[in-house]
Amino acid sequence: MPTDSPQFIDSPQSLLAFDRRPSSHPDLESVLITEEELKARIAQLGAEISRDYADKDPLLVCVLKGAVYFMTDLTRAISTPLTFDFMAVSSYGDAHKSSGVVRIIKDLNESMTDRHVIIIEDILDTGLTLKYLARNFHGRGAASIAIATLLLKEGMQAAALDVQYVGFTIPNAFVVGYGLDYAQHYRNLPYIGVLKPELYNK
Repeated sequence: MPTDSPQFIDSPQSLLAFDRRPSSHPDLESVLITEEELKARIAQLGAEISRDYADKDPLLVCVLKGAVYFMTDLTRAISTPLTFDFMAVSSYGDAHKSSGVVRIIKDLNESMTDRHVIIIEDILDTGLTLKYLARNFHGRGAASIAIATLLLKEGMQAAALDVQYVGFTIPNAFVVGYGLDYAQHYRNLPYIGVLKPELYNK
């Protein structure tokens, strides 16, 4: 559940020391997280959220587009009653680095007044977007706010945040697949892989 002091909770599923596995995809250097590893870890996160939010009817807010796959599989792994909604924000565009400027493209349909909100994100690097959303949701009267991110890039955070649920801590690599994209491509890969640098360093 949410805490008062900013912190990053290290994931037990750290990939910092993992060997990257070969990929048959021509645009990828390697596979970082397999489809089977994603399923297993998301099942664990679903069980944790089910325990922490029993009888709280949480509102899960999916940050489009990257978190859609994570949101879909995570909600199916949560046994407690819940509702969910979607929000689209712009901070990347087609670039591979965060601009630090957040603009709401699609707002929520549901009210979050007195709701226990869990923000569902695909990847946390600088944390600037999530910090903006957490502050925005507090202003809308949420009873509590938690963050569930599939991936956390080690050592990239520029903003202090409470992060309750982390799928995998990963190296500072450009990753795609399972909802993550480069220039809107690669989202449909069933695993997470490392993109070849020559594709984005042009």
